Amino acid sequence: MPMNATHPENPEPTAPDRPAEAPVFTSFVAVGDSFTEGMSDLLPDGSYRGWADLLATRLAARTPGFRYANLAVRGKLIGQIADEQAAPAAALGADLVTLVGGLNDVLRPKCDVGLVCDRLAETAERLAPSCRQLVLMRSPGRRGPVLERFRPRMERLFGFVDELAERHGALVVDLFGAEVLGDSRLWAEDRLHLNAEGHRRVAEAVWQALGLPAESDWRRPLPPAVRPGWATRRSSDLRFAREHLGPWIGRRLTGRSSGDGRAGAHFSTALGEAYFVTPAADPPGCVTGWQRWAAAPAADGTSDSGRSS
Repeated sequence: MPMNATHPENPEPTAPDRPAEAPVFTSFVAVGDSFTEGMSDLLPDGSYRGWADLLATRLAARTPGFRYANLAVRGKLIGQIADEQAAPAAALGADLVTLVGGLNDVLRPKCDVGLVCDRLAETAERLAPSCRQLVLMRSPGRRGPVLERFRPRMERLFGFVDELAERHGALVVDLFGAEVLGDSRLWAEDRLHLNAEGHRRVAEAVWQALGLPAESDWRRPLPPAVRPGWATRRSSDLRFAREHLGPWIGRRLTGRSSGDGRAGAHFSTALGEAYFVTPAADPPGCVTGWQRWAAAPAADGTSDSGRSS
């Protein structure tokens, strides 16, 4: 009996391996807290840039007509992210959505980690069907004794992030496991947020996780540093306590948040909805200079603000 072409003894010739084409994303929505808002990658005008803006700029440079919305707000707990950001983000119907949240919860003195995971799951379930690719993260952590106290909670949260990713086909960017992001030189003076170089590395990490060609080794350790003297360290600790730790504790004791009264960069409180921005020039400059995207009218006269094909 003649052998067919799929028989193992008569394998069909295979074409040589070719590099996979880099994915194309035409729109991106970022959801979360201060980490995604961009603290503390401070620009000269006093605004924050951060990894999400950096990623959006790079994606826009390779995709004409690219659209972006950052809905993240500093200080938000996962319940607030679920209640305030998930629905507006899903309504935009972006190709790419990033969700990072829950760390503000687990770093509080009292925290129900199970409830945090439930609200994170609720948010992911709202966002995943609205986009082509959902990205979750295991947030970075600065090395030090304070963070060690909360490590068991963080590890439980990040373990659940992995479960969510498997459930929804999401990507996970493991920043917590990256030793270089524990280096204090990648953190701002407040010791809670990454500085400009830290955010640049996170943007590169997400870029690579999306299957885009690497531009740098974001895991590369910083050069060895000379340890500051005792007096310098003591002065730095006192300044940190006065300018950052004290106010942070005060907000916790009074139930206030640094995000009170704030909305995401691309959320209209007047209209109660999120909106896209798009580069105002080519090549795209800093996101703060982008213009609001005007949706093209659909055949029935309404605006087509959903995901592009």
